[in-house]
Amino acid sequence: MSDDKTQPQNDAAVAEELKGVPEELLEKGGDEIAALRDQLEAAKQDVLYAKAETQNVRRRLEKDIADSRAYAATGFARDILSVADNLSRALEAIPADLREDDKLKSLVAGIEATSREIDKVFGMHGISRIAAKGMPLDPNQHQAMLEVPSDAEPGTIVQELQAGYMIKDRLLRPAMVAVAKKPD
Repeated sequence: MSDDKTQPQNDAAVAEELKGVPEELLEKGGDEIAALRDQLEAAKQDVLYAKAETQNVRRRLEKDIADSRAYAATGFARDILSVADNLSRALEAIPADLREDDKLKSLVAGIEATSREIDKVFGMHGISRIAAKGMPLDPNQHQAMLEVPSDAEPGTIVQELQAGYMIKDRLLRPAMVAVAKKPD
């Protein structure tokens, strides 16, 4: 690994040393030197490629580790979504007149508090609900379950059958929705 400035000095020194060597040996040695230089250049390229590949592998591993940390709770989060769904269904099933009943008020308040706590924990772990109703259908976030004749723009979500969720920037569960179509 010599730089260009020292090369002429080295060539002159080598030429001085080789003055008494027969010409045939110099030609044969020159070919060998050229072959060795070619091998050296090839080895340098191989080393550069190996370094680049090592760096790429390191970057991929770092990304995989970061993804593993960020999305480690995905399986658990999918499982706990059914609990959140059941709490929502329980709240929706309580008629308005029973909500005001003194005997059930504390039960309703407890279910609502539990639901808020689940939403808070979801937020802490990067789990967010997907907006659906009134939005245009996005096949990356919504799963159309049925089409409903409606005055709304065709392709617009008119009803959310089951909430969808994202974990950070990945889909955890698509929202199951009903989509508007032109009335017959």
